[in-house]
Amino acid sequence: MRSCCFAICFAASLALAQNTPKDLEPLPEAPVVDEAGGTADEPQVTIKQRGEDTVEEYRVNGRLYMIKVTPKHGVPYYLVDRRGGGAFERMDTLDSGFSVPMWVILGF
Repeated sequence: MRSCCFAICFAASLALAQNTPKDLEPLPEAPVVDEAGGTADEPQVTIKQRGEDTVEEYRVNGRLYMIKVTPKHGVPYYLVDRRGGGAFERMDTLDSGFSVPMWVILGF
């Protein structure tokens, strides 16, 4: 029984190998890793202590776009540059308020 399954799998793999398209393109190059160990697309996070507050600065390509301030006692808040002009707006949460409606249609 095992040899039959092996023969079928082997024949299927040969059939698939013969049907591969001839115009395949090579895979793109891997992303470039900078000296900090991250790629250009992921944010670089710098954590600093200012007094008793912890400040996390988020940058992409060297541009500061968000700051998270975590006080020693209290709730963290965010300063976000939405338009990229350097004007930061305070936000208590990063939740945009938009949520996808979800209803249970049928339960088992």
